[in-house]
Amino acid sequence: MIAEWENQLTAILQEFNEQVPLKPGQLLVVGCSTSEVIGKKIGTAGSFDVAAMIFRQLKKWQEGTGADLAFQCCEHLNRALVVERRVALARGFEEVTVIPVQHAGGSMATYAHRHMMDPVVVEFIKADAGIDIGGTLIGMHIKHVAVPVRVKQRQVGYAQVTLAKSRPKLIGGMRAVYELTADNSSCQ
Repeated sequence: MIAEWENQLTAILQEFNEQVPLKPGQLLVVGCSTSEVIGKKIGTAGSFDVAAMIFRQLKKWQEGTGADLAFQCCEHLNRALVVERRVALARGFEEVTVIPVQHAGGSMATYAHRHMMDPVVVEFIKADAGIDIGGTLIGMHIKHVAVPVRVKQRQVGYAQVTLAKSRPKLIGGMRAVYELTADNSSCQ
């Protein structure tokens, strides 16, 4: 079954990349309930085998895009995030002292923490986009304004998948201009 779920995730990531081609230096937040993937209630049956598969596919995606990854911990760690130290330093994220474990952090964040090059945990980020596998509520970690991204494959295993990108806020009201045209480009 894991091979089938891996194919599902691969399809999701390929279509997401077509719609939202993240670039080096941009950040994707990943929320994942491995329990939901295997058909159980969130937080009840975490699986390192599922986490390994998801991590492997996300690392492939990362190698192809150059974007960075942030893995959200579970509610028992207040949805803190595992990132590479270089990402935390480059973005000015404040490191916190905690090590995720399966029942306080979740299987996905625990696996990521054990397999990243130089992981640290931070409390807050503002990611450019996100993937939520199993309803883990990643919205608090996405820049304003979050915009849903729809893909054909909407599940990994039994878990619903929600994707989002962000865009800059549109400000200024009725007279604001959001694109330069021949009518509004002169400075006379």
